[in-house]
Amino acid sequence: MARRRRGKIISGWLAVDKPLEITSSTVVNQVRRLLDAAKAGHGGTLDPLATGVLPIAFGEATKTVAYVMDGSKSYRVTLKFGESRTTDDAEGEVNATSDHRPTREEIEAVLCEFTGEIQQVPPKFSAIKVNGKRAYDLARRDEDVVLKARPILIKDLRLVDMPDRDHAVFDVISGKGAYMRSLARDIALRLGSVGHISALRRTSAGPFAEGDSIPLQTLLEMDPEAVMEKLLPVETALDDIPALALTEVEAQRLASGQPVGLLAVAKRSDLGTPVAQDGIVCAMLNDRAVALAEIHGGEIRPVRVFNL
Repeated sequence: MARRRRGKIISGWLAVDKPLEITSSTVVNQVRRLLDAAKAGHGGTLDPLATGVLPIAFGEATKTVAYVMDGSKSYRVTLKFGESRTTDDAEGEVNATSDHRPTREEIEAVLCEFTGEIQQVPPKFSAIKVNGKRAYDLARRDEDVVLKARPILIKDLRLVDMPDRDHAVFDVISGKGAYMRSLARDIALRLGSVGHISALRRTSAGPFAEGDSIPLQTLLEMDPEAVMEKLLPVETALDDIPALALTEVEAQRLASGQPVGLLAVAKRSDLGTPVAQDGIVCAMLNDRAVALAEIHGGEIRPVRVFNL
């Protein structure tokens, strides 16, 4: 007999402002214990030396985590010139130095080269798998780690401050899989110097914004019932996915794993643009998500059903 999962059945999202020097997993575990939640996960890892928006999914919301991880993210990145580090951030050991310090004009002149779809080599200290092993495990054992460049999307990159000759501060909006540590490293190299990230803050992740995030310590000092009132619905992560309005009968069919006809549902939903074949939609009953579904032929077929 399967062992029953301990904890309360809670579903929804909570945006937490992660502090320094703590892992994303530790934040999730602390908040999960606070609420005595049976199941929780997060919408994109932040390194211990990074702060900012860490969306936490509970229960059925964990089925929508991929849509947050695949969405846009924004960062405030502080690049320190003159030292490169083994980890490409302040945690690593210095492995190269440079006396060159670029000017504001020199920095702004090369930013266009790092905007749009670009090729990026991930940091050696990353969770990328090499022959079945995590790159950071190999790097910690001083094994040779060779990572291939891969395409990533930098939607916007702006120089916002130069507090002194050693530092430059950028605002970045990126797509899935972009490493800010690699971006800072590569900008410094392009400018004839070396560098690493000395500070990193995520200011948004998908629909979750900095202004809506609750500092972890504040959260841990709150009454659990008050925290429950801050939970956002499961559907929060699905804002960018076309929504289809179902009847009660259609919702019951999808929830039981059966397809429903597309034509009547599409007309009722009054979609602004046609739904692509094999495209994912969010099937709704009133304001409640019933399932993530796929359009196939003239049918709506359930992919992930929400047990709300």
